[in-house]
Amino acid sequence: MNALTQVFNDIRRAYDASNLATVTLLAVLLVTLALSLYVFCVYRFVSHRAFYNRAFHISVAIIPLFIATIVLSLQSNLVITLGTIGALAIIRFRTAVKDPVDMIYVLWAVHIGITCGCQLYEVAVFTSLLVTLVLLLLEHVPVGRAPHTLALRCRTGAEEDVLRAVRGAAKRVRLRSRSYAQDGADLVIEAIVPDAAALTERLGAMEAVERFSLIEYDAENIL
Repeated sequence: MNALTQVFNDIRRAYDASNLATVTLLAVLLVTLALSLYVFCVYRFVSHRAFYNRAFHISVAIIPLFIATIVLSLQSNLVITLGTIGALAIIRFRTAVKDPVDMIYVLWAVHIGITCGCQLYEVAVFTSLLVTLVLLLLEHVPVGRAPHTLALRCRTGAEEDVLRAVRGAAKRVRLRSRSYAQDGADLVIEAIVPDAAALTERLGAMEAVERFSLIEYDAENIL
């Protein structure tokens, strides 16, 4: 019991001895602000999104400032530390992040706040530069093609000819749906199209095809 009391007293004295200077606070806030603006610019100019979310963009730049000051507060007083842990334990954030890439920027913002709050400026700067380099490389590396959805209407009885023409200009062709009417048939086809112009030219030359629409999508983004 005496050993546990001694440990608790040592921890309390360590917290009580710490004094947050104004110069330290300003240095943490300035470095955090600079890195937050850096992440703000990276999100805008590196990550191209079909649906731009301005609210999320602003949140990514503001979150590190709060986290950095929270970490500074946790270092100053034991009572504040215990109270903050209890307060954060009951907070629930229910805003869904639709794009998995956005999770990178959320974790990036949290990382900047924690490292700057601990005054590990070099860790924050070098990690931010490395993450930017990796994002730039992966944005230009062809890791896969986005699938296409082809919706077309053709004459009744010409379905096999249309599918044969699509297979000649696309890969991994899958017929998703087929509906018939008295004046024709409607087909929905999913495929990987290396050359969209060649496919549209081939379908446009077929008399059996009345109309068609080619849509490229990546997850929830329509390209």
